[in-house]
Amino acid sequence: MARRTLSGNHVSGFTLIEMMIVMAVISILVAVAVPMYQKSIVRAKESVLRQNLFTLRTVIDEYTYDKAKAPQSLQDLVQEGYLRQIPFDPMTGEANWTTVQEDAVTSVNQTEPGIFDIRSKSDKKSLEGTPYSEW
Repeated sequence: MARRTLSGNHVSGFTLIEMMIVMAVISILVAVAVPMYQKSIVRAKESVLRQNLFTLRTVIDEYTYDKAKAPQSLQDLVQEGYLRQIPFDPMTGEANWTTVQEDAVTSVNQTEPGIFDIRSKSDKKSLEGTPYSEW
């Protein structure tokens, strides 16, 4: 915006109040956008966790039905070709899971009970409020 001074020279630029208004608007936009962005990252991680848990549980069931016994470790699933590698837990950032052992009385092979279920080792809570370790 061009302005004239008393001497008639042209001065271009913004006034201090215009700059302050622009900075206030930018600050408000950032204050709204950052929490939404962080929440979308958490939602994406939760989606990956759900998918990884579903995949691991399905593969554990397939292994158990095929071999007539549950896997003793997650590495058994990789060695037998059910998985290429153990998927990572997006909440902990590691391929480290809590395994739930089946009860010997109700297991398929009562002499060799193995892994029945899988859980996250994260101690954090989901956006809905449930702990990831209970999923």
